[in-house]
Amino acid sequence: MRRRYDSRTSESVDDRLPVSSSTLVAVPVATPALPLVVGFDLDMTLIDSRPGIGAVLEVLATELGVRLPVAELTARLGPPLDQMLAPHLPAHTLTAAVDRFREIYPSRAVAAATVLDGAHEAVAAVRAHRGRVLVVTGKFAPNARLHLEHAGLDPDHLEGGVWGVGKADVLLRQGASVYVGDHVHDVEGALAAGATSVSVLSGGCTREELLAAGTHVVLDDLSAFPVWLEEHLLDQRLAALAADLGRRGSLLVAYSGGADSAFLLAAAVRALGPGRVVAATGYSDALPRSERGPARQLADELGVRVLTPRTQEMEREGYRANAGDRCFFCKAELLETLVPLAAQHRIAHVATGTNADDVVAGFRPGIRAAAERGALTPLADAGLTKAQVREASRRWGLPTWDKPAAACLSSRIAYGIEVSPHRLARVERAEAAVREVLAAAGVPVRDLRVRDLGVREGREVASVEVDAALLAGRLAEPGALVYDVCAAVRGAGFAVAEVSRRGFRSGSMNELLTEPERWR
Repeated sequence: MRRRYDSRTSESVDDRLPVSSSTLVAVPVATPALPLVVGFDLDMTLIDSRPGIGAVLEVLATELGVRLPVAELTARLGPPLDQMLAPHLPAHTLTAAVDRFREIYPSRAVAAATVLDGAHEAVAAVRAHRGRVLVVTGKFAPNARLHLEHAGLDPDHLEGGVWGVGKADVLLRQGASVYVGDHVHDVEGALAAGATSVSVLSGGCTREELLAAGTHVVLDDLSAFPVWLEEHLLDQRLAALAADLGRRGSLLVAYSGGADSAFLLAAAVRALGPGRVVAATGYSDALPRSERGPARQLADELGVRVLTPRTQEMEREGYRANAGDRCFFCKAELLETLVPLAAQHRIAHVATGTNADDVVAGFRPGIRAAAERGALTPLADAGLTKAQVREASRRWGLPTWDKPAAACLSSRIAYGIEVSPHRLARVERAEAAVREVLAAAGVPVRDLRVRDLGVREGREVASVEVDAALLAGRLAEPGALVYDVCAAVRGAGFAVAEVSRRGFRSGSMNELLTEPERWR
């Protein structure tokens, strides 16, 4: 059995200790963040239907031979049609009048309606968070659907003919956490469903009336909704993260020093205190040496101990073989190192910085390996996306808030080419050399990858990926700078080097799994 040495504690750790429930403390597991579902009212929230409704009421009044106060009736749209007409028509004519109104409506009202400011952007904001959009309205559902089609709005679910607290049943059934409306009765429905009530002033109700009804938020119109939603979701998810971490007791964070793991480390310190949090960075040939110092410095500033066990992924055949599932073997090695290390230090849990975007990103065998070995994913469980991690990091003053993605060096080697210390070191030298060339030329670069594409026509080939903006500037055409960049890569040990015209793409090696001919 191999022994591993920890450079911070001068302790050796048994390798390949079995992972069992005894190494973890049994506490309630965090409930994964529920999918975002947002409900919207229709009239005077998404669309201004007053002109069309007024026109239909005029026709109806003429046909019935009665006078209807059209301006008054359309000033505060919201209540169902029968309630709106009841004070002005004999009771025995009400049902027929409602039916006739609905019959006239499509030809007179739909085209006259306009989309209110911010409506499309509000729906898009929900979609941007992979959320579902509901329209819950008192309007007759077939006519509501005509309005939505005319407006170019396509909700995931439409429910018509519901009003006031009656909307709560729909919101609860559909799992809505936010309901947006313009009327005090929309507020009633949201509150009855336990949803966050967002009110807009595009209808007839005043700010004071809406606040008195209990709404949580008042916006001038839907133009302000996307910004509010971003803030609301971030606040909600940070609160969920703090609650989750706060009940964990103690935590060992798999810490690379990247934006995600650094944020998780800082959040754990906030929730548990630095004495109950440990950072563990697996040192190996795949971790760039340039990443080690800044990672340790940040952990020191947070007051957290740093353990640096040596990981031996190179000894795993599946890792060296570098098939599409290489990350599985890498993460398996890391967790099979960190879980017993956590137990040795009496730390209850091991967590990774996997975020909510990672979970839905598709091909991520490393996430599966970590999950199978009991690792927690607090950021993903709280629903925090990469953008939200960066924004929260910025708020907290973490230097990693805008740090470029820094995947391990093995991610630079094309699948099917055996990973070796030689290849990893060569890629690291090449990237450092390219950065020096660009810096000397006064060219700022954020994202940079040198990809080892293996042997092509008997020669070792590398592709240089840089920010797309640079490809439109100094690196747009072959010239002295492009030559110097390629020469720097050749000097690091490659026979052939080219600047990719497609620019930096995170995970671009995954494209080669299905499109091996597209290597430039």
